[in-house]
Amino acid sequence: QVQLVESGGASVQAGGSLRLSCVVSGATTSFYCMGWFRQAPGQEREGVAAININDRKVIPESVNGRFNIFKDTAKNTLYLQMNNLKPEDTAMYYCAARSGSDCYAGSWLLYAVIGDSPYWGQGTQVTVSS
Repeated sequence: QVQLVESGGASVQAGGSLRLSCVVSGATTSFYCMGWFRQAPGQEREGVAAININDRKVIPESVNGRFNIFKDTAKNTLYLQMNNLKPEDTAMYYCAARSGSDCYAGSWLLYAVIGDSPYWGQGTQVTVSS
């Protein structure tokens, strides 16, 4: 059974940094595409970073240059490095993982692929104060 457990969320001031972790069990991250999504109260879920099986990253312009995603396959862990945090980054952050041929997508389609996955973590809260 595939399980994902996020950690690293915290309350920080604007301009600060956080690194979120997502430990995967029951699967090998090398064979999965993975992503980070966030959802603030009353807002729709949005993808903030995704990485395909070939380690190609897809990061939206809204966080590009501030957020980075990377995998440590030896630790079977996915990370989200967030720098220069802003109050609008406040949300619950979730990681998700999916396997399959669609995981080679290198465009925004990757978010749809991963977003449709049955494998999600429980979330970790990030709060950024001004």
